[in-house]
Amino acid sequence: MGTIKRNFSNNVTPTGKFDSADLTGTIPATNVADASLTNITSVPASVGDLVQKVASDPTPVGAGDVWYNTTSNALKSVIASAAWSSGAPLGTARYKLAGAGTQTAALGFGGYTTTALANTEEYNGSGWATSGNLGTARFLLAGCGTQTAGLAFGGITTVVTGATEEYNGTSWGPGGTMGTARRDLGGAGTQTAGLAFGGLTTVFTGATEQYDGSSWAAGGSLGTAKRDPAGAGIQTAALAFGGNPGTGVVANTEEYDGSAWTAGGNLNTARTTLGGAGIQTAALAFGGSTPSVTTATEQYNGTSWTSVSSMATARGYLGGCGIQTSTLGFGGFTTVATAATEEYNVSTNVITGAAWASGGNLPTPFRYTGSAGTQTAGLSMGGDPSISAAYEYDGSTWTTGGSFPGAVSELSGAGTQTAAVSIGGYNATSYKYDGSSWTSSGSMNTLRRALAGFGTQTAAVGAAGFLNAGPHTNATEEYNGSTWTSVNPTNVSRYSLKGAGLETAGIIFGGDQDPSPRYSNLAESYDGTSWTTLNNLNTARQHLAGAGTQTATVVFGGALAPGDPGITSQTEFYNGTSWSSYPNMATARFGLGQAGSSTAALGFAGDVGPVNTVATEEFTGETSAANVVTISSS
Repeated sequence: MGTIKRNFSNNVTPTGKFDSADLTGTIPATNVADASLTNITSVPASVGDLVQKVASDPTPVGAGDVWYNTTSNALKSVIASAAWSSGAPLGTARYKLAGAGTQTAALGFGGYTTTALANTEEYNGSGWATSGNLGTARFLLAGCGTQTAGLAFGGITTVVTGATEEYNGTSWGPGGTMGTARRDLGGAGTQTAGLAFGGLTTVFTGATEQYDGSSWAAGGSLGTAKRDPAGAGIQTAALAFGGNPGTGVVANTEEYDGSAWTAGGNLNTARTTLGGAGIQTAALAFGGSTPSVTTATEQYNGTSWTSVSSMATARGYLGGCGIQTSTLGFGGFTTVATAATEEYNVSTNVITGAAWASGGNLPTPFRYTGSAGTQTAGLSMGGDPSISAAYEYDGSTWTTGGSFPGAVSELSGAGTQTAAVSIGGYNATSYKYDGSSWTSSGSMNTLRRALAGFGTQTAAVGAAGFLNAGPHTNATEEYNGSTWTSVNPTNVSRYSLKGAGLETAGIIFGGDQDPSPRYSNLAESYDGTSWTTLNNLNTARQHLAGAGTQTATVVFGGALAPGDPGITSQTEFYNGTSWSSYPNMATARFGLGQAGSSTAALGFAGDVGPVNTVATEEFTGETSAANVVTISSS
């Protein structure tokens, strides 16, 4: 084999070009399938390893790795790229909020919809979960610090305030009051070394204050008094950029050394109400208003700003946190308040965010079906109104399967497309499916509907539900493939819930605890013997759906409140410990079917209010792949 060596920094440009002028030596043409590359040469042995010749791209690969693919006759490498990707939305859409922390441990708090908010949410790198509220609802505030040691200061309650609050990872407590009450201010630093600058009192201000963990003291004033600047860095090495001094948006940047501000390089796009992240010598500016909302993103190297990959959603008044190469932007105002979250990464991987996509439509609209299987081999059994059919999904199209006995609705199911079992409904008899026909096989001891079911055709569980003679129950039964046996009941009686997992490792969630609360956020796990209460869903709901395992469950759709306005598209993920937000379905619905896993789920049918739907949606979890480029010889 030849002796091409890698020298990523010298020989591969950001566009993926190979600079043969920097190399010496020659590779025999017999060793390279593409004769046009016979003049590609080598670098000194100390630079890197021999380039491998492979029939397919190797995995794993790292930045700067070079190989020759003999199938595509191409020299390839991996380069770092910068891009925004979609993250899970905030639980509450809002703008004029503040943020703190990192991309994988973020904090979003306060904000505005039609009123000031006290809501706090935590982001774990996958989704948002609710946490303790601010002591005082407010908007147009500033924040800094970390997810477990955050600081909130200034803003508007019903009046402009100088109040400060400290977050300990669970709850907020009072801190020292600012010397100058203000709104629309910038912030940087930590909980014990915070920095506040700019804003609006009754006039535009350049006042700067420093926080020591208990009280604020005056610092040097900004060179330009302004409102809505973004901030980055620490108390003794901070950055303020963008904003509005009252004469329109500005591009100016100022650097703080702990006592005074000095001018830095201007932004390429003048703007206000933007987000900021990073440190003084490696910051990121994103979004904002020019005055039109923008997606523009720029990075700062301590001297000048450079435009980089734009956000997907133009917005102003957003929250942000993180470092220059790993940033989170969330919430804000487009034409309305948004919950959209985006992650910015400079990485050798291309990240594709988790998302729902449209699948094939069902032959007929219905709701309250039983279901089983996977995303590419799903099964629907029965449903309302009077569905006496089974439908099979192959990953793109639904076809009619064996006729389902009894036209039963509000049932559950378990197993696979070719080995399924129906559970409950308006008929106590269970039916087994072999991929073509149904046979009766055992009756439940307690006749019930709107129950949770999970497991396999020969090891299933039916839990809770609504007794046909009323009311709801916590009765649990296990199925062995022919008979049902009563076992330990769930901790809470409820119905209109769903379940996922296996007989010895299952989970149930949501439902209706009539008479109160009608919309439940409870979750319980089952170990084959007993039930254990888990952390609650973020959003209480009934007639929902879900898929996955006991420690990796995705939950979607449902009804939030009486009447059609309460239908939701919200999606949540359970990681075995806590629930967090996931990308929402395109169509809000309740009484829908479910199949698949937490990374490849299927949601179909259901009531979209006031009618049933034929729509199917497929969920795909976040993926990451090496950013492989083809290197040309010119």
